[in-house]
Amino acid sequence: MFSNLIHYPRYSLYWSKADPVPPFIRQEWKRHEEKHREALWHLAITDTSFQMAKEVYADPEVTGKNRYKYFERPFLPFHQQMPLNVVFAVTKTEPYTFPPTSAKYPPIPSKCTVGTQTDYRDAEVQTDPYSPEYVVCQESIPELLTLATLTWGRGLPAGQAEVEMIERAREKRAWEATLPCLSDTSQFEKRRRMMNAMERKEWAFREQEIEKLQEIRLEVLKELLKKRDENQNEVNMKHLNAQWSKLQEAKEAKLAQIQHRHVSAIRKLVGKGKNIEGKLERRNIIKDYSDYASQVYGPLSRLGRFPDNNSEDSVVKNHYLNTYEGLVELESCLPDFVTQPRIRPPKPKVTTTKAGFLKRAARMDHELAEVHKAILDKKNKVLEPKKLLRFLQRKSLPQPRLPTPTLEMSSNEEEDIEMAVIYLQKLLRGRVVQNTMFEGKEKRLELIQELRTSHALQEDDRLLKKAEKQVTLALQRQRNLHEHKVSLVENHLAGLEGRVLADMFDFLSKELVRLQEERRIHAFAMLAERQRRMREAEESGRRQVEQRRLREEDQIFKEVVKVHQSTVTSYLEDIILNTEENTAEEQARAEIEKMAEEINDIAYEMESRRTQLQSEEIVAELVYSFLIPEVQKDFVKEKVRNAQQKHILAAHQIIHRHTEAMLRKNFVEQQQDEVSDTDQLLEEETQNEKNN
Repeated sequence: MFSNLIHYPRYSLYWSKADPVPPFIRQEWKRHEEKHREALWHLAITDTSFQMAKEVYADPEVTGKNRYKYFERPFLPFHQQMPLNVVFAVTKTEPYTFPPTSAKYPPIPSKCTVGTQTDYRDAEVQTDPYSPEYVVCQESIPELLTLATLTWGRGLPAGQAEVEMIERAREKRAWEATLPCLSDTSQFEKRRRMMNAMERKEWAFREQEIEKLQEIRLEVLKELLKKRDENQNEVNMKHLNAQWSKLQEAKEAKLAQIQHRHVSAIRKLVGKGKNIEGKLERRNIIKDYSDYASQVYGPLSRLGRFPDNNSEDSVVKNHYLNTYEGLVELESCLPDFVTQPRIRPPKPKVTTTKAGFLKRAARMDHELAEVHKAILDKKNKVLEPKKLLRFLQRKSLPQPRLPTPTLEMSSNEEEDIEMAVIYLQKLLRGRVVQNTMFEGKEKRLELIQELRTSHALQEDDRLLKKAEKQVTLALQRQRNLHEHKVSLVENHLAGLEGRVLADMFDFLSKELVRLQEERRIHAFAMLAERQRRMREAEESGRRQVEQRRLREEDQIFKEVVKVHQSTVTSYLEDIILNTEENTAEEQARAEIEKMAEEINDIAYEMESRRTQLQSEEIVAELVYSFLIPEVQKDFVKEKVRNAQQKHILAAHQIIHRHTEAMLRKNFVEQQQDEVSDTDQLLEEETQNEKNN
């Protein structure tokens, strides 16, 4: 409500598109002149003896002063701000070229293309041609005016039916010209026979047209029925194909599931065959990482590892790479030097100068070639056998080892102490080895027990293990028997449950089909009822519209008659009132003139009889009637002013007394404040002097 944002205003105004006039009322209003002209035109078409008056139209002056009414410039939206009556030509850019970068201010073109557009044009793309105004000669009625009802899309362009209608109209006009005149009573019987014959001929033609329409409707109905049957067959085939494909998919899924179970069972049997004794083996990490076929490098997807998951996202799917037409199109876009390569032999590089020296760029290549040649020679060199020595050679002896230093004991006590320390070291080392062996034994106690069970040497242990084995086998047999019994009971119960569920599902499916059929039939009945009601509503609506239209026409006629009657009444009333006013005015003027003559006679007679005293008395009465009231009015105003003066003086005294007291009080307070400020300043100065 209180927002001031541009995109969310406080209020908005909308133009209501609702038309207050009901849609069933015709809004094209025609004046009396247009109605009169239309009635005369229809009369001129029907009655050949009637001559319509020639209507004179004013010159539209299309090429003169009214030219602007028939030509205007088109308005096209632009992103740039420009005048509404200017259209710039669109710049055509060549393919594979880029427009230059725009500067800070774009250049203004010196020329522009301005287009014109007319409201009335005659071209091939124009669907509803423009019909200019025409003038009908007084002595002739053109035949073209009889075709004024034909418009574009409703008879135009003319076909065979329209041509036949025009020919029949011509024949009828020719027949009407041959009819005897109504004023000739002797030819009345002949005229009646000719009209009866023409009426029978028209009825026969109408029956032929009705038969043709019925045949066309029958053909259309046959085509529709045939098309409906084809569509129904197509829908049935689609349903059958969908059901067949659904069953095939279910079959393939079932076969794939059985195959998966088979492979899983075979894999389990093979795994059990590899480990018959049922020993538990720990994972050997070194073996897994040394074997490149293990789960570390190639995990199986059935164990939940999908190394190529979402690999389809990286696949390039392109029309130009996956289809032959795309490859051909790509090849057509390539230049000639790609499809038809031209190989030119390379020119040998000149590595030496004119004087015969190596260039600096080729010197490194030459050195590398020499080194490569030397390495190859060394590799390909054959080892020569050792030759016998012709002279004796002296062998160098290795240097002798330095002597081990020894500690000399000064006394026997130190030697005993050293021996005790060495013995203590041996004891500690032995205890460390003993603890390590104990920890290893405790850590691998299960393995030791397993070795003892498999490699027992005592007879008692063997017997004990054998007894434990027999007890374990007995328990396994009992468990297998119990599991077999439980499985038999479960299978029997599952069979019973399956039969009960199958019967129940069969009943429910049949009931569902019955309910669906019942609902479908009910829906059909509801649709038929709804269609019947809609048709009844449409018919009642049309009937109401027709009755409303009749009532409106009756009301319009009544209003027109009432308007005419009121116009006549008002006209007569105006005439009567004007005559009454004129008569009364004449009578009043005559009476006033008569009365003025009588008053003038009396005044003249009184003037002749009046004395000086009577004249002064009349003047005094006039002065009294004019001056005395003004004096009394001034006296009353002065009296009121004097009565208000004392109240005003009292109010002024009260206001000034209070204001003077307040001013005096404020003045005293200001003086006291100034005195206190000066005392304080003096005290501060004295303190500062004392401190100094």
